[in-house]
Amino acid sequence: MLEWQNRQPFSTRFGDVYFSRDSGLAEKRHVFLQGNRLAERFASLPHGDGFAIGETGFGTGLSFLCAWQLFDEVAPSLSSLGCSLDFFSVEKYPLDDGELSNALALWPELRKYADELIARWRRRVPGWNRWSFACGRVRLTLVIGDVADALAETRSGIDAWFLDGFSPARNPGMWTQQVFESVVRASRPGATFASYTCAGEVRRGLAQAGFQVSKLPGFGRKREMLQGHLPGSPSIRTTPATAIVIGGGLAGCAAASALAMRGISVKLIERASALATGASGNPCGILHTRLSAGMNSLQRFVLASYGHALALLDEKLPVDGTVRAECGELQLAFSGEEAKRIGKLAALDWPSHILKRVDAAEASLLAGIELTHGGLWFPAGGWLVPPKMCAALAESQTITHHIGHLVESLTAADSGWRVQGRNQCEQTWSYEAEVVVVCTAYQVKSFAPLACLPLTPVRGQITALPPTPNSENLRTVVCASGYLVPSIEGMHMVGATHGFNDESIDLRASDHEENLSRLAEMSADLARVTDRDSFDARQLGGRASVRASVPGAMPLVGELSPRLYTSLGHGTRGIITAGLSGELIAAASCGQLLPLPSAVVNALAPAGRLKRENPSG
Repeated sequence: MLEWQNRQPFSTRFGDVYFSRDSGLAEKRHVFLQGNRLAERFASLPHGDGFAIGETGFGTGLSFLCAWQLFDEVAPSLSSLGCSLDFFSVEKYPLDDGELSNALALWPELRKYADELIARWRRRVPGWNRWSFACGRVRLTLVIGDVADALAETRSGIDAWFLDGFSPARNPGMWTQQVFESVVRASRPGATFASYTCAGEVRRGLAQAGFQVSKLPGFGRKREMLQGHLPGSPSIRTTPATAIVIGGGLAGCAAASALAMRGISVKLIERASALATGASGNPCGILHTRLSAGMNSLQRFVLASYGHALALLDEKLPVDGTVRAECGELQLAFSGEEAKRIGKLAALDWPSHILKRVDAAEASLLAGIELTHGGLWFPAGGWLVPPKMCAALAESQTITHHIGHLVESLTAADSGWRVQGRNQCEQTWSYEAEVVVVCTAYQVKSFAPLACLPLTPVRGQITALPPTPNSENLRTVVCASGYLVPSIEGMHMVGATHGFNDESIDLRASDHEENLSRLAEMSADLARVTDRDSFDARQLGGRASVRASVPGAMPLVGELSPRLYTSLGHGTRGIITAGLSGELIAAASCGQLLPLPSAVVNALAPAGRLKRENPSG
């Protein structure tokens, strides 16, 4: 709801300007940067420490870019454990891609920062978004939603606040006593705030919430502004120097990458002779985001993970048609149950860059082949090569690969944890680290501290199918009860079976037949492929692997014991959920701002899951 007045962005929803007509950039620097003494505080950060800013009203992102630029200029960065900046902001009515780009074009001196924000912006999802910049040195947590709801689910950790969000008279919902009290609850001792407004109700509300409030000279035509602080002094956040990640699949490589971006020295241990030889070793995987209309903790996690995964892929595995394709995904209403789910989901107010409903004719046009049903269109969906993604994530100077290392024991040690085992030459080895992250799927039960986790092995088999003259025209990923991927190097991938408590990885003709039988749900033309006279299932290629499943499908991500973390049970969603899970673990281990709301963090936590399932244990 942005329009331009005198070459300045103006909100028609709130009848107010986004920033001062005198100079929006100078206003932001005067009110928020100087009002919170950020130059001084950034420059004096101890190595390995971090700083967190909270903002009520993201708007054009100008305040974020100003803070990032200042941090880039003055914060220490010489140590391997350099300082980092977290920026948390809430925005109920985000600008669209063009509006954001046009607004930030007013400030060419910020262009290198603005370009990176604009590149991430197209990956935004409703709810919580987490994006990294400057090789992980700067992190933005953007919550698209109501400010009161977002702040209520934010854990303590903010050092300075930018209280923004249009004037109190025009946007009173941003300036309530509930918001002020939530700001205090989300703050660390000694936290400060600054605001362009000097309204009496705001001044009194912040003081009542716990801030010591004072007036300072305002910017431009505004005579005064507000500034304040909470009593106390914050403790120094300590980043661990060392970490061990056990498991070289997507979950392990994502956790190792997130830790390494914080300057932590990581040992990545994999029992096989290469990374991504287990469930993450399939030659092709799809970005499949199955949502429902009820936004419970699992759905919120999957949606946040989807946005994070797309941004992470943009950084690590650009679209090139050989290792990744952003060809879109169609989820078809092939059954009454699916049609009901899709109808409820489509009735919600989704941005078109996330999903939209299509009928059979439009779905067929998008796919390039005739489809029997319409459904949901995810334009950013597609496929990738998981082993290539693992390699890209694990490529860091601070990650050392220990391949062919079988872990036999995991025990507490003075420094944190000790991991011991044998290598492929039957030589024993022993490593210690402050933090250990276990990402070994169902094999985790061989470690004593984790044997009680509720993990079940699930066998899955995919089928490699030569294209027909008709299927060769397929342009998108198509999903019904199974999925079909466009021809890649002369072969379709069709998947996938699910066999609980089955750990065998032999290829089975019966599983190929099961995969191919699902093509009839997609298209009458594809149904002909399942004619037994047209193929010998015993001659088809493919791959079988074993994943880990947990009751309720919510993975086990978080701290199980002090400094012992898990990223387990991702099931078929690992391509989507592994990246944000690694980011959550890395942030938690460093005492930084978490990338997810507290309700979702609690639902993921393995320690909490065990306590809920075994209350007397």
